[in-house]
Amino acid sequence: MIPASRWLLAAGLVLAVAAPAVAHSLLLESAPVAGATLRTPPRELMLRFNNRIEKTLSRVRLLDEQGAAQALAVATDGAAADRLTAPMPSLAPGRWRVEWQVLSKDGHVVAGRFEFRLAP
Repeated sequence: MIPASRWLLAAGLVLAVAAPAVAHSLLLESAPVAGATLRTPPRELMLRFNNRIEKTLSRVRLLDEQGAAQALAVATDGAAADRLTAPMPSLAPGRWRVEWQVLSKDGHVVAGRFEFRLAP
């Protein structure tokens, strides 16, 4: 039989190793949804993460099929601390890629991307 003190020590080590990984920002939700085909152009881009992010040190890019970037003005006030929002410019039909990079509350930079399509 294993003494209780060893179980507590093992549990503490597991939590100590797992805790830093949990603090990284993970994209939980987006609008438009990743992989979606839209019939009407979106009015706003919204990215929701699993924890607070430093908005002023985060960025979002919107690229068309040729890789040309469209300007996005990410709001730093008003949205919840776990979200990035930006009004969308006028978009032409086609495939669009959203690239994001955020600073997590644990100090790590996390990045990702997804695509959506605007039907003609």
